[in-house]
Amino acid sequence: MTSRSRAARRRRLPLRYLLPSLFLVALSAMLMLRGYVHSEILADHRVQPPAATDQVPEEIIEGGPVIAQRDGKPATFSVPDHKLVLTFDDGPDPEWTPKVLDVLAEHDAHGVFFVTGTMASRHPDLVKRMVDEGHELGLHTFNHPDLSFQSRSRIDWELTQNQLALAGAAGVRTSLFRPPYSSFSNAMDNKSWPVTEYIGSLGYLTVVNNTDSEDWKRPGADEIIRRATPRGGEGAIVLMHDSGGDRSQTVEALDRFLPSLKEKGYEFTNLTEALNAPSAHTPVTGAARWQGVAWVTAVGISENVTGVLVAGLAVIGVLVFARFGLMLVLSFVHARKVRSRKFRWGPPVTEPVTVLVPAYNEAKCIVNTVTSLTASDHPVEVIVIDDGSSDGTARIVEDLRVPNVRVVRQQNAGKPAALNRGLANASHDLIVMMDGDTVFEAATVRELVQPFGDPKVGAVAGNAKVGNRDTLIGAWQHIEYVMGFNLDRRMYDVLGCMPTIPGAVGAFRRSALERIGGMSEDTLAEDTDVTMALHRDGWKVVYAENARAWTEAPESVQQLWSQRYRWSYGTMQAIWKHRRALVEKGPSGRFGRVGLPLVSLFMVLAPLLAPLIDVFLLYGLVFGDTGKTVLAWLGVLAIQAVCAAYAFRLDKERMTHLVSLPLQQILYRQLMYVVLLQSWITALTGGRLRWQKLRRTGVVEMPGAAAPAGARPAEPERRPVA
Repeated sequence: MTSRSRAARRRRLPLRYLLPSLFLVALSAMLMLRGYVHSEILADHRVQPPAATDQVPEEIIEGGPVIAQRDGKPATFSVPDHKLVLTFDDGPDPEWTPKVLDVLAEHDAHGVFFVTGTMASRHPDLVKRMVDEGHELGLHTFNHPDLSFQSRSRIDWELTQNQLALAGAAGVRTSLFRPPYSSFSNAMDNKSWPVTEYIGSLGYLTVVNNTDSEDWKRPGADEIIRRATPRGGEGAIVLMHDSGGDRSQTVEALDRFLPSLKEKGYEFTNLTEALNAPSAHTPVTGAARWQGVAWVTAVGISENVTGVLVAGLAVIGVLVFARFGLMLVLSFVHARKVRSRKFRWGPPVTEPVTVLVPAYNEAKCIVNTVTSLTASDHPVEVIVIDDGSSDGTARIVEDLRVPNVRVVRQQNAGKPAALNRGLANASHDLIVMMDGDTVFEAATVRELVQPFGDPKVGAVAGNAKVGNRDTLIGAWQHIEYVMGFNLDRRMYDVLGCMPTIPGAVGAFRRSALERIGGMSEDTLAEDTDVTMALHRDGWKVVYAENARAWTEAPESVQQLWSQRYRWSYGTMQAIWKHRRALVEKGPSGRFGRVGLPLVSLFMVLAPLLAPLIDVFLLYGLVFGDTGKTVLAWLGVLAIQAVCAAYAFRLDKERMTHLVSLPLQQILYRQLMYVVLLQSWITALTGGRLRWQKLRRTGVVEMPGAAAPAGARPAEPERRPVA
């Protein structure tokens, strides 16, 4: 391989970064587009107050409601007598425009719809219906700004975008234009006239009105009819609205107004028909047509994406509040039960225990691990299974020369194989499993095996804690362990569907493991796999809160990514492997219909949707009501803080670490989201994921624990913090 090809490979963005990044970019683009077509971005809602009129030509002020440029000079036109041109502004509206069109069709009348680009882009089907039913379209700008505030380039942009929407929706362009906030021609002033003059120079007919129904005031159908009726048989351009609020009075008035004036000899026509002029519509073909179609398609996708996101936010909201509610209530129930003075699992368990420690290149950690076990106040046999280490892990343990500690060596075959090898060499019926980077307190083994006083208990989950919590990423994981794992385990204990015995601290009844075939190598989450198998075999799995173990959490984003990627993907594998439990009977069916849905919702679906909270936070800050958005986000954070504080209180942890909770919710959650998204991509594409060894520093040790004579542990790269 040449140096150039190697450099190209190094520069290539890994797929795990590329796909989530592309997804987030596409999502951001869709949200920006939605904000644009909903006038939440680049909109200008200023309205110009009346100005002087000395610069407006007299023929405009005294002329008709249709203004054009003829040979570089302004000209006005009026609608002939007994002809009415009904015009409707601000649409199309999905609720009221169809009703207006229905009334017009019922009475065989036509009109002109001055549509905004934002509404036409979102409702292209209604624009097409207008054209198909013989009505004329006019431009009303894209975002409905007062054009007297805008530059010529912004005016051109408003017109062009409005035409693009019409081309995509109905395949036409129009030569009719009505300025937003316009009135009669005699209301032209020194601010609005230059805009009208410029637009006329582009070939547009500017259409104001000379009869205003004032339906936007909702004065009642009778008053709308009175104001819309011209005097003495005169022709008129009547202003109405089919959007912008409740238009029920407009629809009611139309249904009575049309037949009434037809009886008086009035004809309801399009503007160009009334003026005996060529049609305002010009067909759009070729590239311009496809550009319009692409535009309205993109807008449609953005609307649907936002709808899906809103639905997803509703789902995640229900899941989050349901989970928090369950955790708080059931954790209280669990703590009250196990802390009662009368509570007993059964007869005290005093029999010796075999502790299995699978180890692969744990030279920096293994002395602390073994030392903590020698301080146990419960009789233990320790078996360190060296899984083909290349750093002398086995030799370090052997050099300790500690009674009841022995080493079993094997070729590198993975953690499940190492645990099964240790199980075959175990001398006792109760088996404790821990990781090679973990340390136990003196009482951990004793507390961990007491639930076996109940003969129905097949496995026990201990209380895993983060030992290296003195960094920001360590503090975040500490919060996650206390709140997200241990509080969850209390809930799952009460519900009888504990999904995972943590690899750092768990105990098993040997007979239970043998009945399910030992530790499985089918998934990358062997701890979750074996726990689900025990449930399906009818065993109880419980949580021992006082069986504390201190584990070394990943200290870099890359290490954390690797660990959580394996956890997420392995959990998906385990859920899929045990999916038949959903339809089985007995203990398997009970776990399948309670445990599997809860694990799927809370460990796979909810974390994937959780970033929607932050997406809508950003969207609300940029486009929406900033105050309400921040208040809503702080409300969710407050609920999380309450749950976290309660979890810390149950675990007797200091509350000071919760200071980093807001930052954890903003940054850490996004990382977990991308990891889970990558796991989904791997699962859906049939990818394979191998075990990855995490880099250890050996910083976690028990305070006050002395190493056995002869021990020469590797120097820790950072200070101990456990």
